[in-house]
Amino acid sequence: MPPKGTMATIYDVARAAGVSPATVSRVFNGASVSDEKVAAVRHAAGQLKFTPNRTARTLRRQSSEVIALVIPDIENPYFTEMARGVEDVASEAGYSVVLCNSDAQLEKEATYLRIAVAEHMSGVILAAASDHSEIAELTAAGRPVVAVDRSIGDDVDGVVMANRDAGRAATVNLIEAGYRRIAHIAGPEHIETAADRADGWRRALADHGLAYDSSLLRFSTFRVDGGRAVMEELLALPEPPDAVVAGNNLIGVGAIQVLTEHGLTPPSVGVAVIGSLPFTTLSPSVVTVVRLPARHMGVTAARMLLERIGGDDQPARTVVLRGEMQAASVAR
Repeated sequence: MPPKGTMATIYDVARAAGVSPATVSRVFNGASVSDEKVAAVRHAAGQLKFTPNRTARTLRRQSSEVIALVIPDIENPYFTEMARGVEDVASEAGYSVVLCNSDAQLEKEATYLRIAVAEHMSGVILAAASDHSEIAELTAAGRPVVAVDRSIGDDVDGVVMANRDAGRAATVNLIEAGYRRIAHIAGPEHIETAADRADGWRRALADHGLAYDSSLLRFSTFRVDGGRAVMEELLALPEPPDAVVAGNNLIGVGAIQVLTEHGLTPPSVGVAVIGSLPFTTLSPSVVTVVRLPARHMGVTAARMLLERIGGDDQPARTVVLRGEMQAASVAR
């Protein structure tokens, strides 16, 4: 049963009827389904007072059983893991997934979104290239959108991480390990994810009575070369940091590479990474990691999108997922 006060969705009906969400959708769209399953679905829908949205049903008949997943960096294992979660759920429901790599470029992203409309895709899961990402054409065409990793407005469903908490937790761990001059290498400042993690870093310093030094906060790209370039800059300071919080997994890889090249492997310089390290020659025990449930994000986003495709018209909602701390076991 859905929580009290909320509308039933096709997932609720599917569970009650003992069928897949795709079967529920086919029943209400008039597709061929066995009499036994039709009876089970309609009985469950009646019990749950589920009423499919007629506009969504009309659009559904005009769309293909394909959804688009638009991400900014296909080479980042974080987004690969997210994509796997999306594909698992979509495939089970009878949908195919088209993976689109925007390279964090608004122009490429806009092209993919136009294609989603032109090809009558059923909906889009979007990790926005920036806070200027435009989805008006999609919504005007009646295509549902779910934002992942970063929000794109209060009127759009979203699945995001508790980024301030992640930034704060990573920093606090380094403080508790004895580090005091802690830098933060963030992603692009205009990306909500990067800005929120940086805010968590600031709050941790303030909460522990450590002075804020603007030279220790650097915004870059969410890629290995961004982590490398900024780590070199930090080491060149008159007073280099004794620890660093990496704003994502690839920044962490770049920072660790540079530290290793300078003979400063952890724990001689503390390192905390927000997001699982995809590849490193270091023992995992010397680096603090705040693991982010990327696959769960993909699973959650895909379920939300399929609910919208199936007729769910409740107000937009945002699901916030929390990271899991894996502290370094080697002290300074």
